[in-house]
Amino acid sequence: MSINVREIPAHLVDEAHALDRSDPLAAHRDAFHLPDTVTAYLDGNSLGRPLKRTRDRIGDFVGEEWGERLIRSWDERWMERPLVLGDQLGRVALGAGAGQTVVADSTTVMLYKLLRAAVDASPGRTEIVADTENFPTDRFIVDAVARERGLTVQWISPDPSGGVTLEEVRRTVSEQTAVLLLSHVAYKSAYIADLPAITAQAHRVGALVLWDLCHSAGVLELALDADDVDLAVGCSYKYLNGGPGAPAFGYVAARLQDRLTQPIAGWMGHADPFAMGGSYRPAQGMRRFISGTPPILAMVPLQDMLDLIEVAGLPAIRAKSVLLADFTVAVAQELLAPLGVVVASPADRERRGSHVMLEHADMRDVVAGLWQRGVIPDFRPPRGLRVGLSPLSTSFTEVLTALAHVRELLAHSPA
Repeated sequence: MSINVREIPAHLVDEAHALDRSDPLAAHRDAFHLPDTVTAYLDGNSLGRPLKRTRDRIGDFVGEEWGERLIRSWDERWMERPLVLGDQLGRVALGAGAGQTVVADSTTVMLYKLLRAAVDASPGRTEIVADTENFPTDRFIVDAVARERGLTVQWISPDPSGGVTLEEVRRTVSEQTAVLLLSHVAYKSAYIADLPAITAQAHRVGALVLWDLCHSAGVLELALDADDVDLAVGCSYKYLNGGPGAPAFGYVAARLQDRLTQPIAGWMGHADPFAMGGSYRPAQGMRRFISGTPPILAMVPLQDMLDLIEVAGLPAIRAKSVLLADFTVAVAQELLAPLGVVVASPADRERRGSHVMLEHADMRDVVAGLWQRGVIPDFRPPRGLRVGLSPLSTSFTEVLTALAHVRELLAHSPA
């Protein structure tokens, strides 16, 4: 369903068009599959659009690496691909030197492996620190590991429209803290935690820090090595556009790798995988954090997106992300605030990631109506519409069009 442009304030239409014309990354939008059935896609922070190149490359992979080379590809390239791709990811998106990142498993599995390994490497410490506003998987994994290892959990309860602050961490971590687990960008509010300062604070009491980078990787500039990060995980299907079920990544600082023994001792992480020996001996380096056979086919889209990010550059991507979010907030304040919509993301652009949370009591029904119109954000309980902004594939006009549909649905809501 289309919106009559005359119903949108002319100055907003002019501003959106001007921003699109001056956007240095605008040409990259054509690299993505943009179906006519979708009027506006604002859910790239849940599932990024596919690249056109990926469609062709998967066919080539099936015909050549798999179809022609068959099992020989394991010796020729596949055995090293989780590490080679991990190094590219580290260099392009994480600020991480070679030999510290691996692509394997799901985010849930990587979180479990690294948290368990970190706890076990901290004998005598009795607590895990986490926050109540984190994504459910993170909280579930914290509870599970605490039960397994007989630890307690100290929960930080941050402002839901913000996120965990340095002061809250300072008050909670102690000499009893084994690991602090936090998300760098809050999945609801988009609040950016102060990663360098929080990491340093945890280190002052001897604790390790595990960062969830699911809403950071590919859209924020990161410097894991420079910021002395211990451990990190993240998915690759959001801003890294790896596709549904794409493998996650794990980062372990080189200084910690020999200290950590991950709990899922599979054959691919063995020091000699083809020895078929009777006991497990972990490999050196990041290979020890692989468990079973990695999803090689699913790595093709991720590599394509990393290539594109490297061309575009993360500074330019972040700059557009900030402009998109600023525009979203400005449009929401003009068009939606009179209808009772509240912006539940930080006003400070330096503390806000690449999505904006809009709250209203009717948002669940509004999102359902938007999907019927080909306008696709997502809903987050209890009352949030999350506007996901993927800088390489999202235009300013797309954002304005979507929010105009939100206004129309709210204006005609029975309430």
